[in-house]
Amino acid sequence: MRRLRKSSENKGSQQSQQSKQMARRVSIQLKDNRSTLKQNFNNSIDIQFRDLQLQDKNNTRGFICYTEGLVREEYIHQNVMDPLLGINFNKVKVNANSLISYMDSHIIKASSVNKTSSLDEAIEKILRGQTAIFIDGFDSALLVNTEHYHSRGVEEPETEATIRGSREGFNEVIRTNTSLLRRKINNPDLVFEEFIIGENTKTKVRVGYIDGIAKEEIVEEVRKRLNSIETDVVLETGYIEQYIEDHPKSIFQTIGNSEKSDKVAAKLLEGRVAILCDGTPFVLTVPYLFIENLQVPEDYYSRTFRSSIVRLIRLLALFLTVFTPAVFVAASTFHHEMVPALLLTTMAAAEERVPFPILLEALIMIVIFELLREAGVRMPRPIGSAVSIVGALVIGESAVQAGLVGAPMVIVVALTAISGFVVTAVNNTVILIRFILLFLAGTFGFYGLLLGTLFLVGHVCSLRSFSIPYLTPLAPVVAKEWRDTFVRSPMKDLQGQPGSIVRKKF
Repeated sequence: MRRLRKSSENKGSQQSQQSKQMARRVSIQLKDNRSTLKQNFNNSIDIQFRDLQLQDKNNTRGFICYTEGLVREEYIHQNVMDPLLGINFNKVKVNANSLISYMDSHIIKASSVNKTSSLDEAIEKILRGQTAIFIDGFDSALLVNTEHYHSRGVEEPETEATIRGSREGFNEVIRTNTSLLRRKINNPDLVFEEFIIGENTKTKVRVGYIDGIAKEEIVEEVRKRLNSIETDVVLETGYIEQYIEDHPKSIFQTIGNSEKSDKVAAKLLEGRVAILCDGTPFVLTVPYLFIENLQVPEDYYSRTFRSSIVRLIRLLALFLTVFTPAVFVAASTFHHEMVPALLLTTMAAAEERVPFPILLEALIMIVIFELLREAGVRMPRPIGSAVSIVGALVIGESAVQAGLVGAPMVIVVALTAISGFVVTAVNNTVILIRFILLFLAGTFGFYGLLLGTLFLVGHVCSLRSFSIPYLTPLAPVVAKEWRDTFVRSPMKDLQGQPGSIVRKKF
Protein backbone atom coordinates (compact mmCIF):
# COMPACT_ATOMS: atom_id res chain seq x y z
CA MET A 1 0.00 0.00 0.00
CA ARG A 2 2.81 2.37 0.91
CA ARG A 3 4.67 1.64 -2.33
CA LEU A 4 1.47 2.18 -4.29
CA ARG A 5 1.02 5.63 -2.79
CA LYS A 6 4.61 6.67 -3.40
CA SER A 7 4.69 5.48 -7.00
CA SER A 8 1.38 7.06 -7.97
CA GLU A 9 1.49 10.23 -5.87
CA ASN A 10 2.64 12.55 -8.65
CA LYS A 11 0.49 10.83 -11.24
CA GLY A 12 -2.59 11.01 -9.07
CA SER A 13 -2.09 14.70 -8.30
CA GLN A 14 -1.66 15.48 -12.01
CA GLN A 15 -4.78 13.54 -12.92
CA SER A 16 -6.83 15.26 -10.24
CA GLN A 17 -5.66 18.68 -11.43
CA GLN A 18 -6.50 17.83 -15.04
CA SER A 19 -9.92 16.51 -14.09
CA LYS A 20 -10.69 19.69 -12.18
CA GLN A 21 -9.64 21.82 -15.15
CA MET A 22 -11.57 19.72 -17.71
CA ALA A 23 -14.79 18.75 -15.95
CA ARG A 24 -16.87 16.60 -18.28
CA ARG A 25 -20.49 17.50 -18.94
CA VAL A 26 -23.46 15.34 -19.90
CA SER A 27 -23.89 15.40 -23.67
CA ILE A 28 -27.23 15.83 -25.41
CA GLN A 29 -26.21 12.90 -27.61
CA LEU A 30 -27.21 9.65 -25.91
CA LYS A 31 -24.61 7.55 -27.73
CA ASP A 32 -21.84 9.90 -26.61
CA ASN A 33 -22.82 9.50 -22.95
CA ARG A 34 -22.96 5.73 -23.28
CA SER A 35 -19.60 5.42 -25.02
CA THR A 36 -17.96 7.76 -22.50
CA LEU A 37 -19.29 5.72 -19.58
CA LYS A 38 -18.17 2.43 -21.12
CA GLN A 39 -14.74 3.87 -21.80
CA ASN A 40 -14.47 5.30 -18.29
CA PHE A 41 -15.48 2.00 -16.68
CA ASN A 42 -13.22 0.03 -19.06
CA ASN A 43 -16.21 -2.14 -20.09
CA SER A 44 -16.27 -3.67 -16.60
CA ILE A 45 -18.73 -6.56 -16.39
CA ASP A 46 -20.38 -5.33 -13.18
CA ILE A 47 -21.43 -1.98 -14.71
CA GLN A 48 -24.92 -2.61 -16.07
CA PHE A 49 -26.66 -0.70 -18.88
CA ARG A 50 -30.37 -1.02 -19.61
CA ASP A 51 -31.91 0.60 -22.68
CA LEU A 52 -35.38 2.11 -22.56
CA GLN A 53 -37.77 3.79 -24.99
CA LEU A 54 -40.39 6.23 -23.76
CA GLN A 55 -43.96 6.32 -25.06
CA ASP A 56 -44.07 9.77 -26.57
CA LYS A 57 -44.51 11.14 -30.07
CA ASN A 58 -40.76 11.12 -30.70
CA ASN A 59 -40.17 7.63 -29.23
CA THR A 60 -37.40 9.17 -27.11
CA ARG A 61 -34.68 6.73 -26.19
CA GLY A 62 -32.59 6.55 -23.06
CA PHE A 63 -30.72 4.18 -20.76
CA ILE A 64 -30.00 3.61 -17.11
CA CYS A 65 -26.63 2.70 -15.64
CA TYR A 66 -25.82 1.16 -12.25
CA THR A 67 -23.23 -1.01 -10.50
CA GLU A 68 -24.27 -4.61 -9.96
CA GLY A 69 -24.17 -5.66 -6.31
CA LEU A 70 -24.39 -2.12 -4.94
CA VAL A 71 -28.07 -1.59 -5.79
CA ARG A 72 -31.44 -3.19 -5.15
CA GLU A 73 -32.39 -4.36 -8.63
CA GLU A 74 -35.98 -5.10 -7.63
CA TYR A 75 -36.27 -1.54 -6.36
CA ILE A 76 -35.00 -0.24 -9.70
CA HIS A 77 -37.54 -2.28 -11.66
CA GLN A 78 -40.47 -1.30 -9.44
CA ASN A 79 -39.70 2.38 -8.90
CA VAL A 80 -37.72 3.40 -11.99
CA MET A 81 -38.18 1.09 -14.96
CA ASP A 82 -41.88 0.20 -14.61
CA PRO A 83 -43.05 3.83 -14.08
CA LEU A 84 -40.95 5.11 -16.99
CA LEU A 85 -42.00 2.42 -19.46
CA GLY A 86 -45.60 2.21 -18.29
CA ILE A 87 -46.66 5.83 -18.76
CA ASN A 88 -47.87 7.33 -22.03
CA PHE A 89 -46.31 10.77 -22.23
CA ASN A 90 -48.65 11.74 -25.09
CA LYS A 91 -51.64 11.59 -22.76
CA VAL A 92 -50.08 13.76 -20.05
CA LYS A 93 -49.02 16.29 -22.68
CA VAL A 94 -45.58 16.98 -21.30
CA ASN A 95 -43.48 19.65 -22.93
CA ALA A 96 -40.42 18.03 -24.48
CA ASN A 97 -38.14 20.57 -22.85
CA SER A 98 -39.41 19.72 -19.36
CA LEU A 99 -39.43 15.94 -19.75
CA ILE A 100 -36.57 15.40 -17.29
CA SER A 101 -38.18 17.61 -14.65
CA TYR A 102 -41.52 15.84 -15.07
CA MET A 103 -39.86 12.44 -14.62
CA ASP A 104 -38.19 13.70 -11.46
CA SER A 105 -41.32 15.11 -9.84
CA HIS A 106 -44.13 12.85 -11.12
CA ILE A 107 -42.90 9.47 -12.34
CA ILE A 108 -39.88 8.09 -10.48
CA LYS A 109 -40.85 6.66 -7.10
CA ALA A 110 -37.73 7.01 -5.02
CA SER A 111 -36.81 8.66 -1.74
CA SER A 112 -34.02 10.70 -3.33
CA VAL A 113 -33.72 11.90 -6.93
CA ASN A 114 -31.20 14.56 -8.00
CA LYS A 115 -30.46 16.15 -11.35
CA THR A 116 -26.90 16.74 -12.52
CA SER A 117 -25.18 18.11 -15.59
CA SER A 118 -21.76 16.78 -14.56
CA LEU A 119 -20.77 13.46 -16.06
CA ASP A 120 -18.01 13.07 -13.47
CA GLU A 121 -20.56 13.38 -10.67
CA ALA A 122 -22.76 10.78 -12.37
CA ILE A 123 -19.81 8.37 -12.59
CA GLU A 124 -18.96 8.89 -8.93
CA LYS A 125 -22.57 8.30 -7.84
CA ILE A 126 -22.87 5.17 -9.99
CA LEU A 127 -19.85 3.71 -8.21
CA ARG A 128 -21.53 4.47 -4.87
CA GLY A 129 -24.70 2.53 -5.67
CA GLN A 130 -26.91 5.13 -7.32
CA THR A 131 -28.67 4.66 -10.65
CA ALA A 132 -28.16 7.23 -13.41
CA ILE A 133 -30.86 7.90 -16.03
CA PHE A 134 -29.80 9.44 -19.35
CA ILE A 135 -32.34 10.66 -21.90
CA ASP A 136 -31.53 11.47 -25.52
CA GLY A 137 -31.58 15.19 -26.25
CA PHE A 138 -30.99 16.37 -22.68
CA ASP A 139 -27.72 17.64 -21.24
CA SER A 140 -28.51 16.49 -17.71
CA ALA A 141 -29.07 13.14 -16.00
CA LEU A 142 -31.14 11.94 -13.05
CA LEU A 143 -29.43 10.22 -10.11
CA VAL A 144 -31.71 7.90 -8.13
CA ASN A 145 -30.66 6.66 -4.71
CA THR A 146 -30.81 2.86 -4.98
CA GLU A 147 -27.92 1.97 -2.66
CA HIS A 148 -28.01 -1.46 -1.06
CA TYR A 149 -25.00 -3.17 0.53
CA HIS A 150 -24.63 -6.72 1.75
CA SER A 151 -23.30 -6.50 5.30
CA ARG A 152 -23.25 -8.17 8.68
CA GLY A 153 -26.09 -7.59 11.06
CA VAL A 154 -25.75 -5.63 14.28
CA GLU A 155 -23.91 -8.16 16.44
CA GLU A 156 -21.91 -8.23 19.65
CA PRO A 157 -18.25 -7.31 18.98
CA GLU A 158 -15.85 -10.19 19.52
CA THR A 159 -13.02 -7.86 20.51
CA GLU A 160 -14.97 -6.25 23.39
CA ALA A 161 -16.83 -8.80 25.48
CA THR A 162 -19.84 -7.59 27.45
CA ILE A 163 -21.24 -8.99 30.68
CA ARG A 164 -23.83 -6.32 31.34
CA GLY A 165 -25.06 -3.65 28.98
CA SER A 166 -25.76 -3.21 25.29
CA ARG A 167 -24.52 -5.93 22.97
CA GLU A 168 -24.90 -3.85 19.82
CA GLY A 169 -21.75 -3.39 17.81
CA PHE A 170 -20.93 -1.44 14.70
CA ASN A 171 -20.70 -3.13 11.32
CA GLU A 172 -19.06 -2.20 8.01
CA VAL A 173 -21.84 0.10 6.71
CA ILE A 174 -21.35 3.71 7.80
CA ARG A 175 -25.06 4.54 7.56
CA THR A 176 -25.88 1.76 10.00
CA ASN A 177 -23.23 2.99 12.41
CA THR A 178 -24.49 6.56 12.41
CA SER A 179 -28.05 5.31 12.94
CA LEU A 180 -26.94 3.33 16.01
CA LEU A 181 -25.46 6.48 17.51
CA ARG A 182 -28.49 8.55 16.54
CA ARG A 183 -30.80 6.06 18.25
CA LYS A 184 -28.86 6.23 21.51
CA ILE A 185 -28.46 10.03 21.45
CA ASN A 186 -31.88 11.46 20.67
CA ASN A 187 -30.58 14.99 20.41
CA PRO A 188 -30.84 17.34 17.40
CA ASP A 189 -27.45 18.80 18.36
CA LEU A 190 -25.77 15.54 17.34
CA VAL A 191 -24.09 16.51 14.06
CA PHE A 192 -22.44 14.34 11.39
CA GLU A 193 -20.18 15.80 8.71
CA GLU A 194 -18.95 13.80 5.73
CA PHE A 195 -15.54 13.77 4.04
CA ILE A 196 -14.33 11.83 1.01
CA ILE A 197 -10.75 10.62 1.49
CA GLY A 198 -8.57 8.51 -0.82
CA GLU A 199 -7.74 9.27 -4.45
CA ASN A 200 -8.62 5.75 -5.59
CA THR A 201 -10.99 4.46 -2.91
CA LYS A 202 -12.93 7.71 -2.30
CA THR A 203 -13.90 6.41 1.12
CA LYS A 204 -16.72 8.01 3.07
CA VAL A 205 -15.56 9.34 6.43
CA ARG A 206 -18.00 10.95 8.85
CA VAL A 207 -17.19 13.09 11.86
CA GLY A 208 -19.74 13.08 14.69
CA TYR A 209 -19.99 15.45 17.65
CA ILE A 210 -22.61 17.14 19.82
CA ASP A 211 -22.79 20.83 19.08
CA GLY A 212 -22.67 22.85 22.30
CA ILE A 213 -20.75 20.20 24.23
CA ALA A 214 -17.70 19.43 22.08
CA LYS A 215 -15.04 22.13 21.94
CA GLU A 216 -15.17 23.94 18.62
CA GLU A 217 -11.35 24.05 18.62
CA ILE A 218 -11.18 20.24 18.71
CA VAL A 219 -13.84 19.85 16.01
CA GLU A 220 -12.06 22.33 13.77
CA GLU A 221 -8.73 20.57 14.33
CA VAL A 222 -10.30 17.25 13.31
CA ARG A 223 -11.65 18.85 10.13
CA LYS A 224 -8.25 20.38 9.37
CA ARG A 225 -6.35 17.12 9.81
CA LEU A 226 -8.82 15.12 7.74
CA ASN A 227 -8.71 17.65 4.92
CA SER A 228 -4.90 17.53 4.95
CA ILE A 229 -4.77 13.75 4.30
CA GLU A 230 -3.28 13.01 0.87
CA THR A 231 -3.36 9.32 0.05
CA ASP A 232 -4.60 6.93 -2.60
CA VAL A 233 -6.06 4.35 -0.24
CA VAL A 234 -8.20 4.42 2.90
CA LEU A 235 -9.60 0.99 3.78
CA GLU A 236 -9.92 1.24 7.56
CA THR A 237 -9.85 3.77 10.37
CA GLY A 238 -6.29 2.64 11.10
CA TYR A 239 -5.16 4.51 7.99
CA ILE A 240 -6.83 7.70 9.24
CA GLU A 241 -5.49 7.25 12.76
CA GLN A 242 -1.90 7.20 11.53
CA TYR A 243 -2.40 10.38 9.52
CA ILE A 244 -4.05 12.50 12.20
CA GLU A 245 -2.46 11.34 15.48
CA ASP A 246 -0.40 13.86 17.45
CA HIS A 247 2.64 11.67 18.16
CA PRO A 248 3.14 9.06 15.41
CA LYS A 249 6.55 8.03 16.81
CA SER A 250 5.26 7.36 20.33
CA ILE A 251 4.42 3.86 21.50
CA PHE A 252 1.30 5.21 23.24
CA GLN A 253 -1.87 5.61 21.23
CA THR A 254 -3.46 9.04 21.50
CA ILE A 255 -6.59 8.13 19.52
CA GLY A 256 -9.16 5.70 20.91
CA ASN A 257 -11.14 3.12 18.95
CA SER A 258 -14.11 0.91 19.70
CA GLU A 259 -16.68 -1.37 18.08
CA LYS A 260 -19.35 -0.75 20.74
CA SER A 261 -22.04 1.80 19.98
CA ASP A 262 -22.83 2.53 23.65
CA LYS A 263 -19.16 3.24 24.39
CA VAL A 264 -18.83 5.71 21.50
CA ALA A 265 -22.17 7.32 22.42
CA ALA A 266 -20.94 7.86 25.98
CA LYS A 267 -17.76 9.50 24.70
CA LEU A 268 -19.77 11.81 22.44
CA LEU A 269 -21.86 12.84 25.44
CA GLU A 270 -18.64 13.65 27.30
CA GLY A 271 -17.64 16.09 24.56
CA ARG A 272 -15.42 13.92 22.39
CA VAL A 273 -15.46 13.66 18.60
CA ALA A 274 -16.10 10.39 16.77
CA ILE A 275 -14.63 9.51 13.36
CA LEU A 276 -16.46 6.82 11.37
CA CYS A 277 -15.14 5.20 8.19
CA ASP A 278 -17.13 3.24 5.65
CA GLY A 279 -16.06 -0.41 5.43
CA THR A 280 -14.96 -0.95 9.03
CA PRO A 281 -16.74 -1.44 12.37
CA PHE A 282 -14.03 0.42 14.33
CA VAL A 283 -14.83 4.03 15.24
CA LEU A 284 -12.15 6.48 16.38
CA THR A 285 -12.68 8.90 19.27
CA VAL A 286 -10.64 12.01 20.12
CA PRO A 287 -9.26 13.30 22.38
CA TYR A 288 -8.12 10.07 24.02
CA LEU A 289 -6.66 10.10 27.55
CA PHE A 290 -4.51 7.50 29.30
CA ILE A 291 -7.09 6.90 32.03
CA GLU A 292 -9.54 5.60 29.41
CA ASN A 293 -7.44 2.45 29.15
CA LEU A 294 -8.71 1.47 32.60
CA GLN A 295 -12.36 2.32 31.95
CA VAL A 296 -15.04 0.16 30.32
CA PRO A 297 -18.77 0.85 29.81
CA GLU A 298 -19.73 -1.78 32.38
CA ASP A 299 -18.19 0.37 35.12
CA TYR A 300 -21.20 2.66 34.80
CA TYR A 301 -23.79 -0.12 34.58
CA SER A 302 -22.78 -1.71 37.90
CA ARG A 303 -22.88 -0.41 41.46
CA THR A 304 -20.18 1.95 42.68
CA PHE A 305 -18.21 -0.38 44.95
CA ARG A 306 -17.96 -3.22 42.46
CA SER A 307 -16.92 -0.87 39.65
CA SER A 308 -14.27 0.79 41.82
CA ILE A 309 -12.79 -2.53 42.97
CA VAL A 310 -12.63 -3.88 39.42
CA ARG A 311 -11.00 -0.68 38.20
CA LEU A 312 -8.35 -0.92 40.94
CA ILE A 313 -7.73 -4.52 39.90
CA ARG A 314 -7.13 -3.32 36.34
CA LEU A 315 -4.62 -0.77 37.64
CA LEU A 316 -2.85 -3.52 39.61
CA ALA A 317 -2.85 -5.75 36.52
CA LEU A 318 -1.26 -2.96 34.50
CA PHE A 319 1.63 -2.64 36.95
CA LEU A 320 2.07 -6.41 37.19
CA THR A 321 2.17 -7.05 33.44
CA VAL A 322 4.68 -4.22 32.91
CA PHE A 323 7.03 -4.61 35.89
CA THR A 324 6.89 -8.27 37.03
CA PRO A 325 9.49 -9.72 34.59
CA ALA A 326 11.84 -6.73 35.05
CA VAL A 327 11.62 -6.81 38.86
CA PHE A 328 12.22 -10.58 38.94
CA VAL A 329 15.26 -10.36 36.65
CA ALA A 330 16.76 -7.39 38.56
CA ALA A 331 16.26 -9.04 41.95
CA SER A 332 17.61 -12.41 40.79
CA THR A 333 20.65 -10.94 39.06
CA PHE A 334 21.80 -7.91 41.09
CA HIS A 335 19.81 -7.47 44.31
CA HIS A 336 19.76 -10.79 46.18
CA GLU A 337 19.51 -8.95 49.50
CA MET A 338 15.98 -7.83 48.61
CA VAL A 339 14.71 -11.42 48.34
CA PRO A 340 13.87 -13.43 51.49
CA ALA A 341 16.54 -16.04 52.22
CA LEU A 342 14.20 -19.03 51.99
CA LEU A 343 12.74 -17.84 48.70
CA LEU A 344 16.21 -17.08 47.38
CA THR A 345 17.32 -20.60 48.19
CA THR A 346 14.33 -22.08 46.38
CA MET A 347 14.94 -19.89 43.34
CA ALA A 348 18.63 -20.78 43.27
CA ALA A 349 17.82 -24.51 43.40
CA ALA A 350 15.35 -24.13 40.51
CA GLU A 351 17.85 -22.17 38.42
CA GLU A 352 20.77 -24.53 39.12
CA ARG A 353 20.12 -26.70 36.05
CA VAL A 354 19.35 -23.81 33.69
CA PRO A 355 22.31 -22.96 31.37
CA PHE A 356 21.09 -19.48 30.42
CA PRO A 357 21.30 -16.17 32.27
CA ILE A 358 18.10 -14.96 33.90
CA LEU A 359 17.67 -12.20 31.30
CA LEU A 360 17.91 -14.58 28.35
CA GLU A 361 15.65 -17.06 30.12
CA ALA A 362 12.97 -14.38 30.57
CA LEU A 363 13.27 -13.29 26.95
CA ILE A 364 12.86 -16.87 25.71
CA MET A 365 9.72 -17.45 27.75
CA ILE A 366 8.11 -14.12 26.89
CA VAL A 367 8.82 -14.58 23.16
CA ILE A 368 7.35 -18.09 23.29
CA PHE A 369 4.25 -16.75 25.00
CA GLU A 370 3.82 -14.00 22.39
CA LEU A 371 4.17 -16.59 19.62
CA LEU A 372 1.47 -18.74 21.20
CA ARG A 373 -0.80 -15.75 21.70
CA GLU A 374 -0.40 -14.62 18.11
CA ALA A 375 -1.01 -18.16 16.85
CA GLY A 376 -4.18 -18.37 18.91
CA VAL A 377 -5.44 -15.09 17.49
CA ARG A 378 -4.70 -15.85 13.82
CA MET A 379 -5.88 -19.45 13.69
CA PRO A 380 -9.57 -20.39 13.39
CA ARG A 381 -11.29 -19.67 16.69
CA PRO A 382 -12.10 -23.29 17.77
CA ILE A 383 -8.50 -24.35 17.09
CA GLY A 384 -6.85 -21.17 18.29
CA SER A 385 -7.98 -21.44 21.91
CA ALA A 386 -6.86 -25.07 22.07
CA VAL A 387 -3.45 -24.20 20.62
CA SER A 388 -2.94 -21.38 23.15
CA ILE A 389 -3.88 -23.43 26.24
CA VAL A 390 -2.33 -26.77 25.30
CA GLY A 391 0.77 -25.13 23.83
CA ALA A 392 1.41 -23.09 26.97
CA LEU A 393 1.03 -26.10 29.26
CA VAL A 394 3.10 -28.49 27.16
CA ILE A 395 5.90 -26.06 26.31
CA GLY A 396 6.09 -24.68 29.85
CA GLU A 397 6.32 -28.05 31.54
CA SER A 398 8.64 -29.51 28.90
CA ALA A 399 10.98 -26.53 29.19
CA VAL A 400 11.21 -26.96 32.97
CA GLN A 401 11.85 -30.70 32.74
CA ALA A 402 14.47 -30.19 30.05
CA GLY A 403 16.26 -27.63 32.20
CA LEU A 404 15.90 -24.81 29.69
CA VAL A 405 14.02 -22.55 32.14
CA GLY A 406 13.30 -22.60 35.84
CA ALA A 407 9.89 -23.09 37.41
CA PRO A 408 9.89 -19.58 38.99
CA MET A 409 10.30 -18.04 35.54
CA VAL A 410 7.30 -19.96 34.22
CA ILE A 411 5.22 -18.60 37.12
CA VAL A 412 6.45 -15.04 36.48
CA VAL A 413 5.62 -15.21 32.77
CA ALA A 414 2.22 -16.76 33.49
CA LEU A 415 1.39 -13.95 35.96
CA THR A 416 2.56 -11.41 33.39
CA ALA A 417 0.38 -12.94 30.68
CA ILE A 418 -2.75 -13.18 32.82
CA SER A 419 -2.35 -9.59 33.96
CA GLY A 420 -1.95 -8.50 30.35
CA PHE A 421 -5.31 -10.05 29.44
CA VAL A 422 -6.98 -7.80 32.02
CA VAL A 423 -5.79 -4.60 30.30
CA THR A 424 -6.18 -5.53 26.64
CA ALA A 425 -6.71 -1.87 25.69
CA VAL A 426 -2.97 -1.18 26.09
CA ASN A 427 -1.69 -4.65 25.28
CA ASN A 428 0.38 -3.62 22.24
CA THR A 429 1.98 -0.76 24.15
CA VAL A 430 2.65 -2.94 27.20
CA ILE A 431 4.56 -5.50 25.12
CA LEU A 432 7.10 -2.91 23.99
CA ILE A 433 7.46 -1.36 27.45
CA ARG A 434 7.94 -4.79 28.98
CA PHE A 435 10.89 -5.58 26.71
CA ILE A 436 12.50 -2.17 27.26
CA LEU A 437 12.30 -2.40 31.04
CA LEU A 438 13.45 -6.02 30.95
CA PHE A 439 16.67 -5.10 29.10
CA LEU A 440 17.35 -2.19 31.47
CA ALA A 441 16.71 -4.33 34.56
CA GLY A 442 18.87 -7.17 33.23
CA THR A 443 21.72 -4.77 32.47
CA PHE A 444 21.67 -2.25 35.33
CA GLY A 445 19.35 -3.81 37.92
CA PHE A 446 16.87 -1.63 39.81
CA TYR A 447 18.80 1.48 38.81
CA GLY A 448 18.09 0.79 35.14
CA LEU A 449 14.47 -0.04 35.97
CA LEU A 450 14.11 3.25 37.85
CA LEU A 451 15.65 5.29 35.03
CA GLY A 452 13.46 3.57 32.46
CA THR A 453 10.36 4.24 34.55
CA LEU A 454 11.24 7.91 35.01
CA PHE A 455 11.84 8.32 31.27
CA LEU A 456 8.56 6.56 30.56
CA VAL A 457 6.59 8.79 32.94
CA GLY A 458 8.24 11.90 31.51
CA HIS A 459 7.38 10.83 27.98
CA VAL A 460 3.74 10.18 28.88
CA CYS A 461 3.50 13.58 30.56
CA SER A 462 4.69 15.25 27.36
CA LEU A 463 2.00 13.70 25.17
CA ARG A 464 -1.14 15.46 24.02
CA SER A 465 -4.25 14.32 22.22
CA PHE A 466 -5.76 17.12 20.15
CA SER A 467 -4.36 19.77 22.52
CA ILE A 468 -5.53 17.91 25.68
CA PRO A 469 -2.71 16.62 27.99
CA TYR A 470 -2.62 12.84 27.78
CA LEU A 471 -2.49 12.30 31.56
CA THR A 472 -5.45 14.57 32.36
CA PRO A 473 -6.80 14.68 35.09
CA LEU A 474 -3.66 13.33 36.81
CA ALA A 475 -1.18 15.72 35.21
CA PRO A 476 -2.22 18.47 35.18
CA VAL A 477 -4.28 17.81 38.27
CA VAL A 478 -8.01 18.36 37.83
CA ALA A 479 -9.35 17.48 41.27
CA LYS A 480 -13.03 17.48 40.28
CA GLU A 481 -12.44 14.78 37.67
CA TRP A 482 -10.73 12.39 40.08
CA ARG A 483 -14.18 11.11 40.98
CA ASP A 484 -14.01 9.00 37.79
CA THR A 485 -10.39 7.90 37.55
CA PHE A 486 -9.04 5.05 39.69
CA VAL A 487 -12.37 4.70 41.50
CA ARG A 488 -15.87 5.57 40.35
CA SER A 489 -18.07 7.85 42.44
CA PRO A 490 -21.84 7.29 42.66
CA MET A 491 -23.71 8.11 39.48
CA LYS A 492 -25.41 11.18 40.94
CA ASP A 493 -21.95 12.72 41.51
CA LEU A 494 -20.95 12.19 37.86
CA GLN A 495 -23.48 14.57 36.33
CA GLY A 496 -22.11 16.86 33.64
CA GLN A 497 -19.15 16.44 31.32
CA PRO A 498 -15.39 16.59 31.99
CA GLY A 499 -14.45 20.26 32.16
CA SER A 500 -11.07 19.67 30.52
CA ILE A 501 -12.67 18.34 27.33
CA VAL A 502 -16.04 20.04 26.83
CA ARG A 503 -16.62 23.58 25.61
CA LYS A 504 -17.91 24.81 28.98
CA LYS A 505 -16.97 23.72 32.46
CA PHE A 506 -19.72 22.18 34.55
